[in-house]
Amino acid sequence: MSTKPTTTDLEWTEWDQRAVDTARVLAADAVQKVGNGHPGTAMSLAPAAYTLFQKVMRHDPADPDWVGRDRFVLSAGHSSLTLYTQLYLAGFGLELDDLKAFRTWGSKTPGHPEYGHTVGVETTTGPLGQGVANAVGMAMAARYERGLFDPEAAEGESPFDHFVYCIAGDGCLQEGISAEASSLAGHQKLGNLVLLWDDNHISIEGDTETAVSEDTAKRYEAYGWHVQRVAPKPDGDLDPHALYDAIEEAKKVTDRPSFIAMRSIIAWPAPNAQNTEAAHGSALGEDEVAATKRVLGFDPEQTFEVSDEVIGHTREALKRGAEAKAEWEKSFQQWRDNNPERAAEFDRIAAGELPAGWEEKLPVFEPGKGVATRAASGKVLQALGGVIPELWGGSADLAGSNNTTIDKTSSFLPAGNPLPEADPYGRTVHFGIREHSMAAEMNGIALHGNTRIYGGTFLVFSDYMRNAVRLSALMHLPVTYVWTHDSIGLGEDGPTHQPVEHLASLRAIPGLNIVRPADANETAIAWREILKRWTKEFGKGAPHGLVLTRQGVPTYEPNEGAARGGYVLLEAEGGDAQVVLIATGSEVHVAVEAREQLQADGVPTRVVSMPSVEWFEEQDQGYRDSVLPPSVRARVAVEAGIGLTWHKYVGDAGRIVSLEHFGASADGKVLFREYGFTAENVAAQARESLAAAQR
Repeated sequence: MSTKPTTTDLEWTEWDQRAVDTARVLAADAVQKVGNGHPGTAMSLAPAAYTLFQKVMRHDPADPDWVGRDRFVLSAGHSSLTLYTQLYLAGFGLELDDLKAFRTWGSKTPGHPEYGHTVGVETTTGPLGQGVANAVGMAMAARYERGLFDPEAAEGESPFDHFVYCIAGDGCLQEGISAEASSLAGHQKLGNLVLLWDDNHISIEGDTETAVSEDTAKRYEAYGWHVQRVAPKPDGDLDPHALYDAIEEAKKVTDRPSFIAMRSIIAWPAPNAQNTEAAHGSALGEDEVAATKRVLGFDPEQTFEVSDEVIGHTREALKRGAEAKAEWEKSFQQWRDNNPERAAEFDRIAAGELPAGWEEKLPVFEPGKGVATRAASGKVLQALGGVIPELWGGSADLAGSNNTTIDKTSSFLPAGNPLPEADPYGRTVHFGIREHSMAAEMNGIALHGNTRIYGGTFLVFSDYMRNAVRLSALMHLPVTYVWTHDSIGLGEDGPTHQPVEHLASLRAIPGLNIVRPADANETAIAWREILKRWTKEFGKGAPHGLVLTRQGVPTYEPNEGAARGGYVLLEAEGGDAQVVLIATGSEVHVAVEAREQLQADGVPTRVVSMPSVEWFEEQDQGYRDSVLPPSVRARVAVEAGIGLTWHKYVGDAGRIVSLEHFGASADGKVLFREYGFTAENVAAQARESLAAAQR
């Protein structure tokens, strides 16, 4: 670890300092006006954020989606004013009235930064540590993007080279997700990632000595990061010159991610509130805000005071951004001229389009043959790998079980890794046993753009991932979670590994589409539909959870109804349907066998496969009624998990064959028999439902 002396050539004028202090009083005023929020960190971090936005980052406030921009992630999302004040000062579109409307209904400045809501916000942050993992994902995506379009360019010479900057607080680095992500970043040698740690020693409960005594900087050294510590000025304020020096040094280190520890004083320079936990999450109070303004040379009687000179100075970022973009476009055009085929591929991917003829590569599976849907998914990925180069992914150390290896000869690993398949631009990602950070890194990859990411683990371990999955849905991100070993059918590993409540609880997340295909052909159709939904013609994206079996299941003829979420797999014979059996995944074949028994008894029975409730609910009422006729009240839903999903579909006369308790360690077939997932029990439940419907 090094502590850099101040030897910078940073130009820092009185107007730069006045702009920093303006950001401080704006933060204090915004929280004071609404009566709640987090002023202290925004005040102390103002020099760091200003240095990044005005002196370091390559970006154009007039074109915040410019593909060549540096990315900024505020992992400490509670300090949203740290970001909002810089977006305002630099000219990203926020104005003073937006800061005045902080944390109020309909404003552009919600309590935590929200992607897609506020221009210039690269990711939704708030749950601590998520942003660190998002930033790691963005850095991974930047490397993969470079490999797609410009792999031969010298270091730093490609128009696709850029940096990812992240500011994290003590809370972010205490959360386990940041440890997972930081470990992977060090292993991957992500030299395009710079993490700035706001080391202010304060959390909600007071001094961080209440909970932490480790040497965080040494921990990052152990992860394989380049580590520097930036000392504050003698008065305790962050030193922009020292910070700028450290960032410039970090940018030179291309074989490791960089960690910069910034010792700060929360709420600096508030005379009484600085260095207190109260300044973390509460308004300072009118007297303390006034006192702070006096210290900084502002009129204590004014609120939201911004001089014309300050805003004129900071809005020069628009001019600098336009110049930087124009310079970048020269190199980008040169790349296009020299690489016409890659440029065409870039245009296709950037437009959110899939390559011509890709659907023809999808496998079709022979009916009748027993195939695990996880195996079918693996076949799909391998078939598509050669035609969709932007598609990449892996698993949390379960590739052999999840069948997520898209290319066995190409692993996303940095130069110097001893494995023979290692390739800095490889297709297969080894996330390690880090499920939570994997999900958040996938979010970062999707946010970065120009690639399509998936990641796998067992369905039961979606519990580890849940917060990041929820954020996928909140941000409408087109990521795909491949969750295998989807029920008690996985067998002898027992109840610790057998998901029970997971399907219902994941379906409860708004905007997350769960897809549990019945067989190999439904799996191929599901992948096709998921990939189509990643294209821009679908508008806002959505994450998908593809839920797959460990065990083999019978294969049926392909049916396009699978893409609509639910369809009639087998129609009733001998008259109109008297009972409808609804099933998903590995239980569909149980419903099919129950239908045979019911039909033999003279009961016309329809089987509906419903791989995705969410897709089915998107269909018009006419289609849904054609699949589940309202006139047929006798219904049975069959799914090897808790039955919460199915009450609305079976109605008051219906029955649900579900699992309302944990499983056990035994062969999967034994468990299905013992817990009632048999044709005999489903048929018996159908007869009960018929009787109830006739009362």
